[in-house]
Amino acid sequence: MDLLDFKKQHIRQTLGIPPEDFPRIISFIDFANVNKWFTKDMFDENGVSLPAGKELTVDLQKLAGFLRLFSDDVRFYYGTDPRNPGSGKFTGAARYTFGSGRVFTKDVQRIRHDLTAEEAARATRAVQSDGAGSFIYIPKCNFDVEITLDTIRLTNHYDTFCLLSGDADFAPLLWHLKRQGKKIVLIKGGRIQAALGKTLDVKINAQDIKQYIAVKKQKPGS
Repeated sequence: MDLLDFKKQHIRQTLGIPPEDFPRIISFIDFANVNKWFTKDMFDENGVSLPAGKELTVDLQKLAGFLRLFSDDVRFYYGTDPRNPGSGKFTGAARYTFGSGRVFTKDVQRIRHDLTAEEAARATRAVQSDGAGSFIYIPKCNFDVEITLDTIRLTNHYDTFCLLSGDADFAPLLWHLKRQGKKIVLIKGGRIQAALGKTLDVKINAQDIKQYIAVKKQKPGS
């Protein structure tokens, strides 16, 4: 057994997804959800208190390397903000890391959210105002439909479906996969709704894998 095979065996045993029970795995990354997994963490990937001015974030290369230890295919979904030059660079980095044919994106939409006077005073986003009052624009870009359609299209090609998300909107899709006799693995951060949890064969908390996928970086403005 070479080093790579040993790593694959170790990860599968650690996660509780042995190949004899969870064959042919495809992983779907809902990165808008994944990107927030460690934003409030006080400890780094090794369990050490984060230094002042540092935060923990998901690293694309580490994430890809981790998933490829047990996945036959990995697909990445995330929005692009045309107004933000850094967004295009990030999409380019994702395509380099996962492969251009495995990264799926579309433009972020901005949704108006009206604010009370108290909310406006506490807002961290740029507050605007017009005759109707104060408001902010919240970026929004869901890939529920795209991930669902791709999953259904690929149902006959895989036995195990791994979803990196915690969005309860995926519950109907997961119930559909269960009815097709598929195994379901969910990697999530925080709590999940009961409707989603009942469909799972294996549930993995992001906190238990952050040593494999996270890195420390400087906080913006620090």
